[in-house]
Amino acid sequence: MSVPLQNQVVLVVGASSGIGRDTAVLFAREGAKVFASARREDRLSSLQQEMRAEGHTLEYMAADASQAPEMVALNDKVTATFGVPDIVVFVTGTNTPDRYLPKLTTDLWDMMIGTNLNGAYYVTRAVLPGMRERKSGHIMFVSSISGIVPDVSGASYQAAKRGVIGLCHAIRVEEKENGIRTCVVCPGLVETEILEKRPVKPSAETLAKALQPLDIAEVIVSIAKLHPRVAIPEVQVMPTLL
Repeated sequence: MSVPLQNQVVLVVGASSGIGRDTAVLFAREGAKVFASARREDRLSSLQQEMRAEGHTLEYMAADASQAPEMVALNDKVTATFGVPDIVVFVTGTNTPDRYLPKLTTDLWDMMIGTNLNGAYYVTRAVLPGMRERKSGHIMFVSSISGIVPDVSGASYQAAKRGVIGLCHAIRVEEKENGIRTCVVCPGLVETEILEKRPVKPSAETLAKALQPLDIAEVIVSIAKLHPRVAIPEVQVMPTLL
């Protein structure tokens, strides 16, 4: 039995483009009270205008997920605006063209771990107290198939994405008695802006077979609609032809 999302408070971290943006749009169109966050305020403002033009509720705050104090401030803003989040979706992610070990500096490593993994922990740490007190909550993370299957995405990217998977499962085990569920979604190739940071961009033929951001957003929203007695700890989503 599907649970309606109308009036549920949904925080999407990484909502300025790609999977995060489409996720925020779908939740808003389901009637949820969406709070969008990312670093690019101009894109968040554009998203808000688009959703308001359709008659949907969406507020935003520019924040850097790799900075713990900003995630605390974000949670405070969401709670003051709509209340404790019912659903949190962490979609923030990046990579670097200099991903291979001969060029992977300590600064690049710290940036990659800070954005892709630390950010997931920082927002989780910020939202958990309110969810614990209420005895309910659903935290969803977008990782990558690179966190499961070794590939050429680079050591720092794979380490961070595997870390997100581990973080997600640990939260579920520790917090399930508090009514808190988690899910980590691990997509294969998705046509998003992160592909611009590859040393060699995929061919047009490959991109024609790739997943689209909307595909992953639809998976996220579908899982969010499940009854609270149902937990989906991990999902892999792969292109059919790749």
